[in-house]
Amino acid sequence: MKNSIALVIICVVALIAGNAMASPYTGKNIRAKMASEEIEGDFMTVWARNFSDHMKEWSGGKIQIDVYPYGTLGATGDINELAQMGIVQFVFSDHAWISSFVPQAQALALNYLFPTERVPEVLDWMARDGEFLPLLEEAFRQRNMVPVAVMFEGWQWVSSKKKIKSLDDMRGLKLRVMSSKLLVEAYKAYGAAPTPMTYGEVYSGLQMGLIDAQVNPLFAAQSMKFYEVQDYFVQLKSEPFIGIPTANRDFFDKLPQDVKNEMRRFWIDAIIPAGRWIEKRNASDMKKMKEAKPSLTFNMLDKEAIDEFKAQAKTVYPLYIEIGGKNSKKILEALQRDISKAKKALNIK
Repeated sequence: MKNSIALVIICVVALIAGNAMASPYTGKNIRAKMASEEIEGDFMTVWARNFSDHMKEWSGGKIQIDVYPYGTLGATGDINELAQMGIVQFVFSDHAWISSFVPQAQALALNYLFPTERVPEVLDWMARDGEFLPLLEEAFRQRNMVPVAVMFEGWQWVSSKKKIKSLDDMRGLKLRVMSSKLLVEAYKAYGAAPTPMTYGEVYSGLQMGLIDAQVNPLFAAQSMKFYEVQDYFVQLKSEPFIGIPTANRDFFDKLPQDVKNEMRRFWIDAIIPAGRWIEKRNASDMKKMKEAKPSLTFNMLDKEAIDEFKAQAKTVYPLYIEIGGKNSKKILEALQRDISKAKKALNIK
């Protein structure tokens, strides 16, 4: 009798454990490709792989997403086009490069909109409670794409061959920026001579003197070795680098509702943890660059200099409404309201 009871208990425990481990997904197998804008080990590719692993586990192996790092399927502009056409089903790009297809995304390129602290928490609030992302999604959908979140990848840094301490130091600086009309105008407003250039061409451009400086998040300067041909890094605190994991609309809309919900949930839940991950990574990369090149210097602009840059940045805001496409004014106003409400909710000054 005791043996029978023990056997029943073991069977019940096994059944409960089996149910706990069972996937909630019972649909058909799904196979997809995701192109990343960054190389292996950098933010977008790391979190694309985290997404792939999560969906595989959640679906009991039925959903497989193959991740392609930068260069394996083309350059930064190419992979966005592949996603728009549905040749790849997902792309992880940024607010500037994807603006060639969705000009409204350039709202995120406007300098000095975000607070200087707790940006991941602000983006998390926006993704859950804001009005900006639904409006941005409408614009993306018109280009056959769907943004599923917005991710903080650290602040943009300007690296150069001369020290930048004020607005005057930017005058005439040949500066590489990402492909966005608004970014070009933003750095023109600072007095620089900005030029868009593909990510993979930046190092040679600096080495050969085609450009004097470049703008990128810190991890990119380490991974792509830009620091080898630069002497100074300055933090303007003007522009958070924002990644946008995006799906092809036709593919995404045909997915089962529970799959779409889980994909959105993964990315939104990842905003804050990914923000913490990149902050640690950037601190580590700064240390590595200093060790590799002791003469390298990093500095922050003081408040007086930042106020000068901020005043010039605001002169570019009206241009977004001209070049940002349909509903750009409405989208910008929604973004500004979201940031203001998020700061209030999070008690950020």
